[in-house]
Amino acid sequence: MISILVVDDHSVSQRILSHTLKKSGYDTVVAGSGLEALDCLNQQNFSLMICDINMPEMDGITLLRQLRDDTQYADLPIVMLTASSQDDDRKAAIAAGADAFLTKPTSSGDLLRLVGELLG
Repeated sequence: MISILVVDDHSVSQRILSHTLKKSGYDTVVAGSGLEALDCLNQQNFSLMICDINMPEMDGITLLRQLRDDTQYADLPIVMLTASSQDDDRKAAIAAGADAFLTKPTSSGDLLRLVGELLG
């Protein structure tokens, strides 16, 4: 089964994303911060990560940079999904190595289409 790591500090977003992905046959694990995501990544292999930008302890951009600097995660597809619609956040995410950037709220259809594309 394909496993997706969902990294978001808002429980409602976690539940919506997890439910949407599970309905489409994906296994999901949820992390509430960048540090928690690193712990999850060290314990399990994931096919894709969906990550918020604004989080406590370690924000999504910092996590993204750290993962892209690690050869083990350099090819992990990463989608940044955030409530921030500022162009600077999009540019920072893409520069840090995000494969895609979506703004909340996004439709489940758009999210699942993108996940399918990235997983090939």
